Amino acid sequence: MIDYKELHMTQQERLSYLVKGLVEEYTEKYKDEHIEIPNDEAEQFTLFRALCNIRAAGAMPIEWMKVQDEYLNTLTLEKGIVRIKDMEEREPQIYLWQGDITRLSVDAIVNAANNQLLGCFAPNHKCIDNAIHTFAGIELRMECARMIEYMDMPEKTGVARKTYAYNLPASHVIHTVGPIVYDTVTELEKEQLSSCYRSCLELANAYSLKSIAFCCISTGEFRFPNELAAQIAIDTVRTYLKETNSKIQVVFNVFKDIDYEIYNKLLG
Repeated sequence: MIDYKELHMTQQERLSYLVKGLVEEYTEKYKDEHIEIPNDEAEQFTLFRALCNIRAAGAMPIEWMKVQDEYLNTLTLEKGIVRIKDMEEREPQIYLWQGDITRLSVDAIVNAANNQLLGCFAPNHKCIDNAIHTFAGIELRMECARMIEYMDMPEKTGVARKTYAYNLPASHVIHTVGPIVYDTVTELEKEQLSSCYRSCLELANAYSLKSIAFCCISTGEFRFPNELAAQIAIDTVRTYLKETNSKIQVVFNVFKDIDYEIYNKLLG
């Protein structure tokens, strides 16, 4: 493994170091394959993300982990951290924000996970599961792997599990598996989606978390219709806050314009 000699590295130097370490690990495992490391920083990041995405849960040498944490923390600062005070309160305790969920400094962000709970293994995939694991760092998959050792797998739909968020500005990640829609939406799938939101809120309150940011669970890859999903999300959160008198602050985080328009219309 490469010696870690630089105490003060630039982001470019950190990225190059990280990529070299991952390539060494990969080519040691797959001896017949050769990976050319690009000089361009953007292309290096694409390779870094891909190699992190596809690797099994497990640690890298301590020096590599240290540089990874420095790199991802600096990346977070460069992207800009967003806090609830920066958002508009649309209803009591409910906020709407459009943007990258990995920028949010809240007690927990919600990850729309798959039923293996290990993150997305597709290199550079655009799903939220991939983004959260990429910018949290490889420690997140390691914790997920430890967690599922004691669980009946695959994970059931509508349940919530908590991990730390590592290099994200959030404190925790709450993972939930939403329903996959294959045809028209069934009553069971509606209830399962509602259960995702309710389970996340119950888990957050059990740990006395003060804020939670939801992504648009089950839309996109899982094909739940956007407007119906938003209505279920808002109704479930409103009901939960009313029935429990919880003081938790809830952020509906949207990424696409279509989802912003839907939530903007449905919220007060």
